[in-house]
Amino acid sequence: MTRTWFITGTSSGFGLLLTRRLLERGDRVAATLRRPEALDGLRAEHGDRLWVRRLDVTDVEEVRAVVDAAFAELGTIDVVVNNAGYAVFAAVEEASDDQIREVIDTNLIGSISVTRAALPHLRAQRSGRFLQISTAGGQTAYPNFGYYHAAKWGIEASVRRSRRRSRRSASA
Repeated sequence: MTRTWFITGTSSGFGLLLTRRLLERGDRVAATLRRPEALDGLRAEHGDRLWVRRLDVTDVEEVRAVVDAAFAELGTIDVVVNNAGYAVFAAVEEASDDQIREVIDTNLIGSISVTRAALPHLRAQRSGRFLQISTAGGQTAYPNFGYYHAAKWGIEASVRRSRRRSRRSASA
């Protein structure tokens, strides 16, 4: 069964690997990233099964517009993957205000924004899943990654809270 995936942060790392694997198995991917030209080779190879758009998850209006466009142009989306991430290696007092804001805005607020933009579409189609890419940093902490961990712990907390609420709703 062919599925359609919406994935943030597909220019490198896990997002790029996931995009490649899904395309290789025949799925469709809505790949979003800050530099769309990074996927020109994949687009040439996989044609219309790869939908590529520029997306900076820290721009809430852009998130809404790109998510809306993906659902409008692709129809049903089966899985929304929050993968975009950013880290700063610095002691707490060493990071600048801009660096701190970028980490929190990308890893926490960006994931929340994508989820909030996609959720009405998934509810309307009465199906779909979210896959939140996290890290061991959402469970434990390592020196010099405090702001990254803070964002990932925030995601872990929101996911756990949502799961608990969903289980309660299902059993009522």
